[in-house]
Amino acid sequence: MTTLTIAAAQFAPVDDPATNLETVRAAAADAVACGARLLVTPEYTSFFTPDIDDRFVAAAQPLDGPFVTGLRRIARSTGIALVVGVAEAGETPERFRNTLVAIDASGAVLTSYRKVHLYDAFGSRESDRIEAGDPDQLPVVVVDGVRVGLETCYDLRFPEVTRRLAAAEDGAADVVLVPAEWVRGPGKEHHWRTLLTARAIENTVWVLGVGQAPPIGIGGSVAVDPSGTAVAALGADPGLLVTTVDTTTTDRVRSVNPSLALRRYGITRRA
Repeated sequence: MTTLTIAAAQFAPVDDPATNLETVRAAAADAVACGARLLVTPEYTSFFTPDIDDRFVAAAQPLDGPFVTGLRRIARSTGIALVVGVAEAGETPERFRNTLVAIDASGAVLTSYRKVHLYDAFGSRESDRIEAGDPDQLPVVVVDGVRVGLETCYDLRFPEVTRRLAAAEDGAADVVLVPAEWVRGPGKEHHWRTLLTARAIENTVWVLGVGQAPPIGIGGSVAVDPSGTAVAALGADPGLLVTTVDTTTTDRVRSVNPSLALRRYGITRRA
């Protein structure tokens, strides 16, 4: 049996990276007090405004910039690993990257994941300002013996993203984290919970969705076990969700429902 206690900080980031960094610092202290070994925060934790515009480009930083450097100090000082959504400087002056950065408890950067599926839907156009990540990314890191996979928000609507993480031959994820800024709108809460649950059930894997709180996001952070049962959840208000991922549960579910082993189709990258 391998376990990992994870905390999800649900809040609404603002347009000041220094303020957001202090919010992460406070959440990390609270998470440690709850016994968590990993803290996850929403998409766009470093900087957020309702519109994806030139302000994001101006606020974006390289991964060795002050925001991620501050995250590394928080990890070292509190002794907790972090997965945080950041606006990363892009390769071209008019664009940025929507990135997750994973940092271990010593402050070392484990990996970064750049969002592959940009949110060009429901009236939004992320691709106007954001560089899409490489579809061949397979971001799985190990925290206290548990394999942690990463994807971001709109990626959730594409089931093959989670399947690749859950079925990776060289280290399948035990839990998939989905930091998001799931925009409010008709039926959106239902979409969020349904898709998170479906990804857990069809892959018999733990899934943890971490949302921004209103006014733009819906909140709704939730931890779903490999059978599709929500074991911890938040409403719309800011808060800290704490859950423990237990690989014994995964083994038990997969002994009853070996769907990953029985599947007849693989995943091929679309050109």
